[in-house]
Amino acid sequence: MTGHTYRRLFRTPEFTPLFLSAAAQTAAGTVSGLALGTLVYRATDSPLLSAVSMFGPSLAQVLGATFFLSGADRLSPRSALTGLSLAFAAATAVLALPGLPVWGVFAVVLLQGLVASLGGGVRWGLLNEILTKDGYLPGRSLFNMLSGLMQIIGFATGGALVSVFSPRPVLLLAALLHTTAAVVTRLGLTVRPPRASGRPSVAATRRTNAALWSSRPRRLTYLGLWLPNGLVVGCEALFVSYDPDAAGTLFACGALGMLVGDVTVGRLVPPALRTRLATPLLLLLATPYAFFALRPALPLAAACAALASVGFGASLVQQERLMALTPPELSGHALGLHSAGMLTMQGVSAALAGALAQLTSPATAMTVMALASIAVTLTLKVAGRADAEREANDFGGVRG
Repeated sequence: MTGHTYRRLFRTPEFTPLFLSAAAQTAAGTVSGLALGTLVYRATDSPLLSAVSMFGPSLAQVLGATFFLSGADRLSPRSALTGLSLAFAAATAVLALPGLPVWGVFAVVLLQGLVASLGGGVRWGLLNEILTKDGYLPGRSLFNMLSGLMQIIGFATGGALVSVFSPRPVLLLAALLHTTAAVVTRLGLTVRPPRASGRPSVAATRRTNAALWSSRPRRLTYLGLWLPNGLVVGCEALFVSYDPDAAGTLFACGALGMLVGDVTVGRLVPPALRTRLATPLLLLLATPYAFFALRPALPLAAACAALASVGFGASLVQQERLMALTPPELSGHALGLHSAGMLTMQGVSAALAGALAQLTSPATAMTVMALASIAVTLTLKVAGRADAEREANDFGGVRG
């Protein structure tokens, strides 16, 4: 880990409260997503609406990335993160209201997505600021491991609670967890100035997005972070409709696989090998879902979900490359654009997968999404290799 251990990370000032607030936030999002997806599926019997209700906030991320993302580096991190957690708590409590119509559910989900679009940039930009340059990858690895662990606990607990109670009390539990995250952030973080000068604005967001997107290596890195990942999340969005009684189990197994992948990539794989693992891990992420065409029973389906999710470790390799290609003063915005674009693609893929499942079946739709992810990964690999060869030729011409 290039001189870092996870124990040393927890001795870094402000790392622990940021870590604990993220834990509460992830647990809240996991529990509320499963409860809301179940609630909508019971009310509508629609794979499409169920999938969009769970991943719908992601669809609004593109709007946030377009209009608000400059705030990731231009707002005080403590105030921003505290306010975002309280906004999520309020929105989740509204979702628990009895008699809320389906259109009302999706209106709140849209609002949550707009709020979330700023959160990723603020949190990951602060993490990049707190840690040394060589500490970001192990730190982000630890956060990803936390996310996997919280999802395992959240989906298992949420699935049990939804089975015993109605989804609405589970949504209230999620609102309480969001409030806990706000309290930890407010009390545990210190006041830091914004990383960049100027006020957040639509114009500043547009200028920085254009600057980040102007570099072809960064463009390919962003596409690799967004597309293969998002298409596979479309497969996961169909767990509720694939097996309504065991969706929590499938989600928990997927989270376990993600945890294994993050531990392996972040701690066990040497840096020299890690840089070559992005494409193999992305192929692993999609391939097991191609076998859902055979409509596997729960044990095999759970094993496929766990194995596939090991491939989410690819994002650590890709984020490390993104940071190497990005000026430090734009790190929060760059990471926010990554997060917003990834979540937007996940929401789009959830809607697309749900529509395919509506027309065919959840198993068929999962297979189609997996094959699309494999095709995109191979296409990006070819494009990246062509760029590398072109640069090598240009360099050789100059030297000659």
